[in-house]
Amino acid sequence: MQPSDLSSEVRGEVEKDGGVLVLRRVHVRYLLRAADVSRDVVERVRVAHVASCPVARSLDGCVAITTEVVYRD
Repeated sequence: MQPSDLSSEVRGEVEKDGGVLVLRRVHVRYLLRAADVSRDVVERVRVAHVASCPVARSLDGCVAITTEVVYRD
């Protein structure tokens, strides 16, 4: 794998709360080019990363964070 084989897209969703825009949800889409990598391994890494990401842990309970992996050719 090369560094260019992995990229991501992130979408944040905000809502008004008392006239103030508040971040409520973040969705991260990992784009992976790796035909020879086990999808089970990728899924285990994705789950482990979310559980140990400092930003995700800091926002836990305040902002819903979801992730997905999209395999590219």
